Amino acid sequence: MELILKQDVENLGFKDDIVTVKSGYGRNFLIPQGHAVMATPSAKKVLAETLKQRAYKEKSIVDAAQKTAEALKTLEIKIASKVGTGDKLFGSVNNIDLANALQQAGHEIDKKFISIAGGTVKRLGKYDSVIRLHREVSVDLPFEVVAEA
Repeated sequence: MELILKQDVENLGFKDDIVTVKSGYGRNFLIPQGHAVMATPSAKKVLAETLKQRAYKEKSIVDAAQKTAEALKTLEIKIASKVGTGDKLFGSVNNIDLANALQQAGHEIDKKFISIAGGTVKRLGKYDSVIRLHREVSVDLPFEVVAEA
């Protein structure tokens, strides 16, 4: 079953992508939830016209994402957290904490676009994360978890 996505669907595709899914997934979840529409010939023509008009606007958005990526590469993020015995944390550090640290540094990035290798951090040290600014632009951001003074 071919569908046109109306919004980003994780592990499937981005908005306005034409994807092939099993018919049960399309009929019972994607279409009723408003995530997709059937890819009929007329819907494909409308999509092609929309994509053509959006191409110019998209270029400026990608350029802005590239500038943000360059600014993020220069940042040194340190997240302070309470520490128990050794280097174990009380609780954990996750993408929400990293989004808050980026917001304090002056970059407003939604937590759902930040992924930390392993999901959550439970020990002190240096870690890597990937921030997806655009479907074509993502940046690797190293950060460090330090003990709270």
